[in-house]
Amino acid sequence: MERSVHAIVDKALGGGVLDVPELEHLFAVPKLSQEAYLIHYASRKLSEEASHGKAEVHGQLGLDVGPCPRDCRFCSFAMSNGAFGKPSRLSVDAVVEACHDFEVNGANAIYLMATGTYPLVDFLAMGRAAREAFATPVPLIANIDDFDDEGARQLKGAGFTGIYHALRLEEGMVTRIEPARRLATVGAARRAGLLVGTCLEPVGSEHTFAELAEKTIATRDMHPVFSGAMRRVNIPASPLSANPTVDYAQMALVLATVRLAMGRDVVGNCTHEPNRIGAMAGANLLWAEVGSNPRDMSESTVRGWTVQRARSELSEAGWDVLDGPSAMYAQG
Repeated sequence: MERSVHAIVDKALGGGVLDVPELEHLFAVPKLSQEAYLIHYASRKLSEEASHGKAEVHGQLGLDVGPCPRDCRFCSFAMSNGAFGKPSRLSVDAVVEACHDFEVNGANAIYLMATGTYPLVDFLAMGRAAREAFATPVPLIANIDDFDDEGARQLKGAGFTGIYHALRLEEGMVTRIEPARRLATVGAARRAGLLVGTCLEPVGSEHTFAELAEKTIATRDMHPVFSGAMRRVNIPASPLSANPTVDYAQMALVLATVRLAMGRDVVGNCTHEPNRIGAMAGANLLWAEVGSNPRDMSESTVRGWTVQRARSELSEAGWDVLDGPSAMYAQG
């Protein structure tokens, strides 16, 4: 017999582990229903308990643009989307300056993001330069192509605390990356002592509740420091743009459901594309972004928020924003 929304929410709040049918049931709830707001409330409660009432803002810097052979159809860098014909990279000085700005403005963690064409040796050099310029122990996080155990050890040695990595929806079908390769990278990172952040992404209107539930379980199995949900922003040249973008009201239900799936052991619940609806519904991690971005057709993002604006949105949603290095990426 199908369980009620109230029973599933009570199970999650009581420390129970939700299964695929239960998650499907929550994802299927009408986004403006009374039950949806119950899920929002429970998500917010769990996030506050998991993070001791503290929210965070993480800063991400895109290092390069150019056609990427991984060909993720939802990404502006996909070779088949043709948005960028000529590769371009930020200089070391520009990277150090942008990271400094993140640090002095209060970002709790700083990410370096690169396309699948960026050589690991060059990325490691950028990471060392950024790390050496930090005045505080703010965590440095890598958001890059897949790597093996040796690559993971090199990232750790270069001063990275963790990685952002995701097993994306329809991985291997709308990307040229095998799902097993994504999971192997997460395993290599964990063996090297790198902490892992992830989320359910990129959510589109074409995805079924079953797909969302199965990938949510996969993110939980990564034992991340944060999870959450990100919607797909349509790239004009992509064939995926035929599918409407999911609105923030629906995404609030999605990220709240993901929060209930993660339980209290996962400190963070993030929403990309920062918005106050998500912050009210349990997102305790928002993003500030500069440089290139896979959701943009520009070399310098127009979608990104500043650290101050993200902190303000969290405060307006009733969160106490953490000062200092990330508690999500704190070493245990």
